[in-house]
Amino acid sequence: MPSTAPDLFGHRRHWAHKFGPAPFLPMSRDEMELLGWDSCDIVIVTGDAYVDHPSFGMAVIGRVLEAQGFRVGIIAQPDWNSADDFARLGRPNLYFGVTGGNMDSMVNRYTADRRLRSDDAYTPGGEGGRRPDRAVIVYAQRCREAFRDVPVVIGGIEASLRRIAHFDYWQEKVRRSVLLDAKADMLLFGNAERAIVELSHRLAAGTPIADITDLRGSAFVRRALPEDWTLIDSTGVDMPGTVQPHSDPYLDTTLPPAPGKEASTQAAPGPQVVTLHTRGKGQDRTRQAVRLPAYEAVRDDPVLYAHASRVLHLESNPGNARALVQRHGTREVWINPPPLPLRTPELDRVFELPYQRVPHPSYGDARIPAYEMIRFSVNIMRGCFGGCSFCSITEHEGRIIQNRSEQSILREIENIRDHTPGFTGVISDLGGPTANMWRLHCKDPKIESSCRRLSCVYPGICDNLKTDQMPLVRLYRKARELPGIKRVLIASGLRYDLAVETPEYVRELVTHHVGGYLKIAPEHTEQGPLSKMMKPGIGTYDRFKAMFDKYSKQAGKEQYLIPYFIAAHPGTTDRDMLELALWLKANGFRADQVQAFLPSPMAMATAMWHSGRNPLKKITRSSEQVHSPKGRRQRRLHKAFLRYHDPDNWPLLREALKAMGRSDLIGNGKRHLVPSFQPAGTGGHADTTRTQARHTPAKSRFRTQQTHGLVRGKKARGRKP
Repeated sequence: MPSTAPDLFGHRRHWAHKFGPAPFLPMSRDEMELLGWDSCDIVIVTGDAYVDHPSFGMAVIGRVLEAQGFRVGIIAQPDWNSADDFARLGRPNLYFGVTGGNMDSMVNRYTADRRLRSDDAYTPGGEGGRRPDRAVIVYAQRCREAFRDVPVVIGGIEASLRRIAHFDYWQEKVRRSVLLDAKADMLLFGNAERAIVELSHRLAAGTPIADITDLRGSAFVRRALPEDWTLIDSTGVDMPGTVQPHSDPYLDTTLPPAPGKEASTQAAPGPQVVTLHTRGKGQDRTRQAVRLPAYEAVRDDPVLYAHASRVLHLESNPGNARALVQRHGTREVWINPPPLPLRTPELDRVFELPYQRVPHPSYGDARIPAYEMIRFSVNIMRGCFGGCSFCSITEHEGRIIQNRSEQSILREIENIRDHTPGFTGVISDLGGPTANMWRLHCKDPKIESSCRRLSCVYPGICDNLKTDQMPLVRLYRKARELPGIKRVLIASGLRYDLAVETPEYVRELVTHHVGGYLKIAPEHTEQGPLSKMMKPGIGTYDRFKAMFDKYSKQAGKEQYLIPYFIAAHPGTTDRDMLELALWLKANGFRADQVQAFLPSPMAMATAMWHSGRNPLKKITRSSEQVHSPKGRRQRRLHKAFLRYHDPDNWPLLREALKAMGRSDLIGNGKRHLVPSFQPAGTGGHADTTRTQARHTPAKSRFRTQQTHGLVRGKKARGRKP
């Protein structure tokens, strides 16, 4: 795989560039005719409504391809009951691009308790039910039915997180790579601009898609493996010890195999599989692929599943990652190394393409909730080096931060001011996956390219990480000084363990950029679950809160922190949740809504949930075991602890406190967690996932608003009396 990338916009443009940019990418034949098009080169099928805004994936990919000279059409939220709607724009000349949308379709449609959601933030009017379960699979199959000879390329977060065999929470089983179920020709994972631009130009030049096997960030199916590659057994990557054939790949022997008799856990056609004991020193890593345990093996053996998950994450740094291969029956799923991050000038151009920044006119006056949230926001970066085990951001976007330039960000603010309908002078957010990782990076590119850490900030901030946030302070100051800008708010999740490293950043944030409430995510107070989440201890939160309160007082403002917490995360015990409830009560917080852990595909925490092992450490048959609260009653109890103030939860909490030997917390005093009495008409077993507090003291100052997250979903909202 190439270790450097040509300029994203350095290709010679396709001949159709003469048509110029479209006001909106067309969604009908009538629109195509107005543009003078007889056909589309590429048709993007998406589970979201089409909003021509750089926060919506289909718009970004569509505009990037348009800038390359290709004619791109959009089929948004099609009727999937037949192939008719998938043929509405005619046969694409190059391929169909299929995405489930900004959110995974299963996360979008179901709660953490597998209950069907009634709404969809990415649909006009917030209407639910406008996309199918496993949208990528369904859409890809309908595209194939519409035009059988047209290649199908799948991507977006839904496909990206299902590129290998993965645990499916909704079916409680390990499913095959989505490539096979979707019958797609290729899968592009992560931020896919580089890969999709290169793919499009090669297809336009006449190269068959089956011959395109060297794109970073791509995955595809092979019948046989190339002979000129070295296959490395995955147990040589994580080095649990020399391994024997597949019956038990974690027998810890101490002697290396005899010369010429390297262990092979899976016989395969093509090159021999070897186990490395020297990390492959002196070998060409660009011609090495790591063989993961086969689908059938990880399906039947949870320990092998945890091992495969760990190896996948260890091979995620674009600077040193190798290709991965995983057999499914008689076929091989081949996964190339991750895409190389975009350079700042490239990212600037991506965000400064001619977006209209509004929904497609065909939606009329219908309100699209997800758009309403972000229409006055500016994305300043990509990626996250936090590596939280339950979160998919790092897995999808990578842990190397991709930064926009200060000038580009300020130009976008001016563009919003001058052209976005309804703008009142308030920028709702300057952020991204996190609010304060802009321009934070490793001090040495060589160290960064060779690093295999899963997080740059856990268990502590890496000594090699530059944490100076003064460039961000200067950006904030310049943004709010622009003419016509009344205020710039920061609404993205804040990494407070980084914020405290630059006190002036906290001062600037608190003094000028907090709209009364600031959301942060300690996720828990107890070390057990925090160690499985890869989150800092609650002491760091206390340090940040002290700064927050100090600078709020100096600014003469009454402002509050709103902490987010997760219930029922792997590694969480009932006593952990009790301690969290006591912390909430002691600090005067009342959670308006709570979020139970949802095992999303490919997450490290999901591997814990399914396997009962901890893939944050070396996996062996005797490695650390992790308990997950899976039963419905226990999950309900953990959510009840977060909403200890809700009378509907009191009977369950009293029963649990007695069983835990903590009856001393039942009573009617301030030191008690729940009262001994039960108000009439309460005490039912309410599902608290989406329930708002109904018995809040009248003196409560605020009610937090329900928000819709791209990956992490809804978490506990705080209510401070």
